[in-house]
Amino acid sequence: MTYTTGMVKLQAIRVAAAKDGFTEFKRVEDRSTVWLRNRLPDVGTNVHKRLCLDGLTNSATIYWQPVGAQFNSKTFRTVSSFQEWLGSHPHS
Repeated sequence: MTYTTGMVKLQAIRVAAAKDGFTEFKRVEDRSTVWLRNRLPDVGTNVHKRLCLDGLTNSATIYWQPVGAQFNSKTFRTVSSFQEWLGSHPHS
């Protein structure tokens, strides 16, 4: 995968995340990694999902906390798998 292809994929994941309420809150100095946070906390935990867009691995990792459980994470390499996950993990 070329650098350009990876950046296009991460930008598509970022657009999907924005539609679900994620906004940027931290950028690593070398600009290889961007952190996004969901504007609304999940009901039951009052914890905001966080999403790391990693330009070095061309992947996106989401972090969340289910009710009564420890934090979980899942890494995505395609926009479709990320969108599918978002659909199955609503805020409420």
